Amino acid sequence: MGGDHGPSVVIPGLALAAAEMGPGVRFLVHGDEAKIAPELARHTALKALVEIRHTEKFVAMDEKPAQAMRRGKGSSVWNAVEAVKTGEAVAAVSAGNTGALMAISMLILRLAADINRPALTASWPTAGGITTVLDVGANVESDAEQLVEFAIMGAAFHHALHGGGRPTVGLLNVGSEEQKGHEEVREAHALLRATDFEFDYHGFVEGDDIAKGTVNVVVTDGFTGNILLKTAEGVVRFIANELRGALKSSPLNMMGALLATSGLKSLRTKLDPGAVNGAPLLGLNGIVIKSHGSADAKSYAAAVVVAADLARSDFLAQIDRSVKRLTAVLAQPTPAQAESV
Repeated sequence: MGGDHGPSVVIPGLALAAAEMGPGVRFLVHGDEAKIAPELARHTALKALVEIRHTEKFVAMDEKPAQAMRRGKGSSVWNAVEAVKTGEAVAAVSAGNTGALMAISMLILRLAADINRPALTASWPTAGGITTVLDVGANVESDAEQLVEFAIMGAAFHHALHGGGRPTVGLLNVGSEEQKGHEEVREAHALLRATDFEFDYHGFVEGDDIAKGTVNVVVTDGFTGNILLKTAEGVVRFIANELRGALKSSPLNMMGALLATSGLKSLRTKLDPGAVNGAPLLGLNGIVIKSHGSADAKSYAAAVVVAADLARSDFLAQIDRSVKRLTAVLAQPTPAQAESV
């Protein structure tokens, strides 16, 4: 029931996702049956795969997370996340209120063992494919241990979704030199370099390394990551608007724009890190995917496919193995502590 369009996008999105994923998939659709059923009637092939779980209660897009936690029980988003906890569903997907989804998911599923903070990812188009960037908004500040946890979760997510060998991970910094950056970044750098996780640590990367595709995963705190993401999205919109204005400046340019419409749309999608849909809330005891509030059916389907791909992988088990390794490393006494003993 969330997002800008509700069932009119979710149901066609599920039809597209079902066609892509093939046999064996089923959907529990939580929300107002009176609004869902007419949309479902337009997709006869989908009807056999869908079970509607009726509730008239939903969380508004502008509702505060604290309000959603207090009043959200029995709402469509609450029930969807609850289905993951009970094992009825392998993942939950929502295009609704991000803060409410995060708060309700943490309340119901809780954080995975030894994870201190959740994280949000962005799938960033690059010259070589896709780079996973996190955190992009779940945490304003992050200490060294949390940055290492983000690296662990980001690498597991990237490997589950994009395959390949061991992912490469970089820590976003103001320079590549060892002495650069604030204390938390330097401490995280030392931990990542000294510990053997299920990925290859590249070292520090700078902002321009993201678009180059220097590494598969870029790690930063949510304050920096969110500014990075919003700036990139704003630049893409600015370029698109300027290009649109230039192409409408004369009849000849307008004719060229008409011929190049599909190519221009493809270019905008490729350049926009917000255009790749399906961001998991990493660090939970279960899989929860946030779809864009403005998602169309194709974008919503992409988020559903991400959920299924993660559910089929050993994504959560890989995170658990690496976090246990980090916990063991942090439990070891430092050289100064060892000497004092």
